[in-house]
Amino acid sequence: MRETGQLTQGTLTERGFCGFVPFRVLPDSNVPNGHGIYVVIRPDLSSPSFLPVSPAGHLKGRDPSVTAEKLGEAWVDGATVVYIGKAAGRDGLQQRLSDYRRHGTGLLAGHWGGRYIWQLVDSQALFVAWRPLPEGDAGEAEQDLIDEFKELHGGVLPFANLRNNARKVLRSRTDTG
Repeated sequence: MRETGQLTQGTLTERGFCGFVPFRVLPDSNVPNGHGIYVVIRPDLSSPSFLPVSPAGHLKGRDPSVTAEKLGEAWVDGATVVYIGKAAGRDGLQQRLSDYRRHGTGLLAGHWGGRYIWQLVDSQALFVAWRPLPEGDAGEAEQDLIDEFKELHGGVLPFANLRNNARKVLRSRTDTG
């Protein structure tokens, strides 16, 4: 893991992330089809405001809206990265990010993770960036970046990452007796 003082557009660019475009221009962006990881960035470090109801699509009848209190509890002061995701399996970056964007516009799409970003009043000002990776590396790279974020921010997940997809680690047992 490469440590930094902060995960910013500059440090992410140095690591091979590209794009840094608003979701609305994704269809016209040159997002690759292959595997990779992506981040959502909120460049404004001021305290966020939240919409009372999410404009995101309801997936399988589930309302993506949560209370402002819950959103406030998930907020990470001082962080520009608000979500870290991966594109693996049969869906590449282009399809995964298209699903994410469509979900935020209220359409049905298979991207339930990261849904908190759509309740930010300034969600249209967020940027998405991606880093292509060889097949099979996306899950590990996503977890590395989540682990680094947690290290930089006192052990908490990015705002819209609702669970830690911790890698499976074989732990050795120590004999105490």
